[in-house]
Amino acid sequence: MELRSDSLKVGVERAPHRAILKCLGVTDGDMGKPFIAVVNSFSEVVPGHMHLDRVAEFVKAGVRSAGGVPFEFNTIAICDGLAMGHEGMHYSLPSRELIADSIEVVVEAHRFDGMVLVTSCDKITPGMMMAAARLDLPSIVVTGGPMLSGTYRGRRVDVTAIFEAVGEVSAGRMSPEELKEIEDRAFPGCGSCNGMYTANTMACIAEALGLSLPGCATALAVSSSKLRIAKESGERIVHLIEEDLRPSEILTRKAFENAIMVDSALGGSTNAVLHLVAIAREAGVDLPLRLFDDLSRRAPHLCDMRPSGPHALEELDAAGGVPAVMRVLSGLLHLDALTVTGKTVGENIEGAVVYDPRVIRPLEDPVHKTGGIAVLFGNLAPRGAVVKVTAISPKILVHRGPAKVYDSEEEAMEAILGGEIEEGDVVVIRYEGPKGGPGMREMLAPTSAIVGMGLSDSVVLVTDGRFSGATRGPCIGHVSPEAAEGGPIAALRDGDMIEVDIPKRFLNVDLTEEELRGRLAVWRPRPPKIGRGYLRRYSSLVQSADRGGTLRTLEPLHDLQ
Repeated sequence: MELRSDSLKVGVERAPHRAILKCLGVTDGDMGKPFIAVVNSFSEVVPGHMHLDRVAEFVKAGVRSAGGVPFEFNTIAICDGLAMGHEGMHYSLPSRELIADSIEVVVEAHRFDGMVLVTSCDKITPGMMMAAARLDLPSIVVTGGPMLSGTYRGRRVDVTAIFEAVGEVSAGRMSPEELKEIEDRAFPGCGSCNGMYTANTMACIAEALGLSLPGCATALAVSSSKLRIAKESGERIVHLIEEDLRPSEILTRKAFENAIMVDSALGGSTNAVLHLVAIAREAGVDLPLRLFDDLSRRAPHLCDMRPSGPHALEELDAAGGVPAVMRVLSGLLHLDALTVTGKTVGENIEGAVVYDPRVIRPLEDPVHKTGGIAVLFGNLAPRGAVVKVTAISPKILVHRGPAKVYDSEEEAMEAILGGEIEEGDVVVIRYEGPKGGPGMREMLAPTSAIVGMGLSDSVVLVTDGRFSGATRGPCIGHVSPEAAEGGPIAALRDGDMIEVDIPKRFLNVDLTEEELRGRLAVWRPRPPKIGRGYLRRYSSLVQSADRGGTLRTLEPLHDLQ
């Protein structure tokens, strides 16, 4: 079998290269084996990554047992929870592009034959999948798994609970002492946050796309099953190279449609839209926003997961995980889509069982008849806006109210905690998109404060930024074009009446086309809030949310399928 890595280890002229490899402990016998990049986002800063050194050891053991030679290297990881609510969040989404780029640079420079991507958390998993699509080498994704839930006075506590508790303290509904107790119990150990937040949404999507082995997404971070899957993934990558099975054969339009259907059934994070579009662009697949809405209308919401529902990832795993969800959805999926197992989706899920129908509901008794994501259009969002329907009270699916407009998350947060927001208001936070932020910050702090202050049934939030997977309530994000590009949201003024009709997929401001044009005619671009370093370059290249927040220079040269 001819290997890609032969270009650095075969021939008389490669004696210097072999000498360097031998310095690493590579033997003469290893030179004829596949060289596998074990790309690890292990970090001592991020709970979702603090155990990935051990996961990678099992991956490498699997590679060796199957006849490959593993080489581990690291990429960066940002914890969105730690970056939330301050200048650090500007760097979270942009880190996704750095992750993809860094993997490309190392893997291409060292001519690896395949990759095992050991990952967790919000931007790291999509960044790694973007790299897999771009490089199109045999690749398999091993996600690190969710953490166990915390408990406080008999109830489950987690990232949502602690952020919302801040609003409750501000509203006088909770004491600082109670907040401290929740603080001590919300995060009991390693792993990604325990609900269907962005990290676990993207892990489930990796599995639904066919890039992870069945069961990988929900196997808990502390479980032995996670280590077994890691070892099996290490073994499988060697066979993927032998079979020459590449991401381009897996990441087809059918696979992306399957992933959207699974995401809808799980009620996943709105960030999945942003990341799926970005991964698809690397794979040369066109995913218009309307497709998300069309498929979400067809796929019922089957799993009532946190933050909007009661169930945590440990319960989803015990109920059968992603394979069981896909088995229930099988009549709506492309069962002939290929996966890293070398088998089709249909073959993978043939033996899947739903062990708890309270967690994975049957098609005839869903949580909601339609899926979790809705895409809204109107004169306020000509290219679309995204909302997580399953996280909204039915009382406020339709709303009309006056705008209270803020040009940053900080201004909005100050107004919310200062009691300026009243029932019926529409809070508008702009200049927080990919370009205007820069970096399209997640805004869990203002959304959680609104919930904590008891306003989630009466106040709508609209932004060109984005939300954490932990957000719940009527929060409409990804408004495109964004304010920094001169989108209509830049023309809004306090008191403008905004109409939201989620069932009709409608987001409008009560202004005539002539009024909007007149306001935008005198609008002038604002300088980036952070005009130095990486973010300066990022803001000059990044595209709006409807294009996945991707960089113009990263668009594939081949035609979209």
